[in-house]
Amino acid sequence: MLTKCKMSVLIHEQAKIYGNKTALSYRDYKSGTWVNISWIEFAKRVSLVSNALLHLGVEPQEKVAVFSQNMPECLCTDFGAYGIRAVTIPFYATSSEAQIKYMINDAAVRFVFVGEQYQYDTAFRVLKMCPTMQRLIIFSHDVVRNERDQVSLYFDEFMKLGEGEPYKEEVSKRSEEVELDDLANILYTSGTTGMSKGVMLTYRMYAAAIPANDKVLTLTDKDIVLNFLPFTHVFERAWSYWCLYVGAQLAVNRKPQDVLQSLQEVHPTCMCSVPRFWEKVYAGVQDKIASSSPMQRKLMLDALEVGRKYNVEYRLRGLVPPMHIRLKYKFYEKTIISLLKKKLGFERGNFFPTAGAAIPREVEEFVHSTGINMAAGYGLTESTATVSCDWENNVKTIGSVGRIIDGLEVKFGENNEILLRGDTITKGYYRKSEVTATTIDSEGWFHTGDSGYIKNGELFLTDRIKDLFKTSNGKYISPQAIESKLVVDRFIDEIAIIADTHKFVSALIIPEYHLLEDWAKENGVAYSSRADLCNNPKAVEMIMERINTLQQEFAHYEQIKRITLLPEPFSMERGELTNTLKIKRPVIAQNYKVQIEKMYEE
Repeated sequence: MLTKCKMSVLIHEQAKIYGNKTALSYRDYKSGTWVNISWIEFAKRVSLVSNALLHLGVEPQEKVAVFSQNMPECLCTDFGAYGIRAVTIPFYATSSEAQIKYMINDAAVRFVFVGEQYQYDTAFRVLKMCPTMQRLIIFSHDVVRNERDQVSLYFDEFMKLGEGEPYKEEVSKRSEEVELDDLANILYTSGTTGMSKGVMLTYRMYAAAIPANDKVLTLTDKDIVLNFLPFTHVFERAWSYWCLYVGAQLAVNRKPQDVLQSLQEVHPTCMCSVPRFWEKVYAGVQDKIASSSPMQRKLMLDALEVGRKYNVEYRLRGLVPPMHIRLKYKFYEKTIISLLKKKLGFERGNFFPTAGAAIPREVEEFVHSTGINMAAGYGLTESTATVSCDWENNVKTIGSVGRIIDGLEVKFGENNEILLRGDTITKGYYRKSEVTATTIDSEGWFHTGDSGYIKNGELFLTDRIKDLFKTSNGKYISPQAIESKLVVDRFIDEIAIIADTHKFVSALIIPEYHLLEDWAKENGVAYSSRADLCNNPKAVEMIMERINTLQQEFAHYEQIKRITLLPEPFSMERGELTNTLKIKRPVIAQNYKVQIEKMYEE
């Protein structure tokens, strides 16, 4: 049940209700154990942050930046800032010097909270280039400060500034003065096509989004939620706030690479993620099946097929499965499927929201076949995350992104572009009125840039309009549709479709290197280096054969004709990926110009 209160006092109100119940937990890497923080302790820390920020002179609606990986301190800082009407701006933990310099200067930030050594070093280096920046506050005590540093405080030193709550009355006054149209956050988009834009999120947007999600999905104070995506990501941020509003426990996964270990230690009931996570799970299970004995392989494949029939063909459609399928599924559910879910850490699952990109059909069917309740959805930073999602106890169609949540108006514009209007939609981009005017029209409709349609009450996405490629033959190609179909192959880790202005479709492929190397050994393909293996005609031919099998459903002009295997993954350092790991197509086109041109040689 949602606690009804302003976000500025949420943690304090929950502490009155839940007391010593665990609000947050996190892995202590020194002891190797998970540490619990009660609601009372959480509220105490939030209060100390509010008072310490007032000690530093933070004004109402002043911007405070948080440059960190996921840590409990991020949430304490957020809610401490909300308590005094300040605005928080989260930076991705992997942001570059140029990115944080731009954001700090754009928002005139005075105080930057940093997580670990990388964030501290990066922020300290830009100090002289950011005239407004006055102080760094460091979350981790393991950070070694620069010998020239005279402006930073460790978080515990900062918290001491709030001890005894010297500004208690002012905190209460400001908390009460928070208005729905006050800014809560500025979230800078990761920018696949150009300069980052600061999306303005108000309290009104959260106040509309959280109840709308709560109405269609059941989340309670009994749920244990693993935080996997960065709190900087609007999906994880809005989702986590909803969790806090219902009194659920947040288990903060501090390092993304540790998520599989955290799943097996925490056994969460919920976790929001992007399709890439499930693609990796799917590939891992397929790998396990492929390397099993013939008998084991047959049983696992049969279990998944029975699960598909039971869950996808019947349950998702609101139908009752026939008795023979029910009995067979019950057997597998107690044996193979149960073991699989337990191994992954999903055996206590309630539901698992998934959004942020297209979900490959094979992956979505696989997840549901195992009885894991994936709730597919669609949203943007500008819509406070959710636009649509799979509603509980409603028909769900594989390939849809669910039903539109309450409070949102939807219509379709030119090229079937999805247009949105409602309280969850941003009023615009910080200090960018011209960009805002091109995105939000005079009638208040936000133009998403995504095209789609509604069928039987469910939303289906078709294309990202800005991403459409036009070949030199005048044919339009949707790269995402092709990429999401092919990335399910266990030999393919990442793929970037090339087609714009070219006469046919080609692809740059990051193979699963260890699988490719195993294949080479098994097939007597000699190589001297990874680059040598990626250039080997037999390796290229093998991957191309697998692609040809998967792309049969595409029109001839959509099918990939040539590929290049790359010996190194795409990287953020080279500007090829955003902070949310989406590929930047213009940068890819530039960085791999030589390889691309070679694919189009006669």
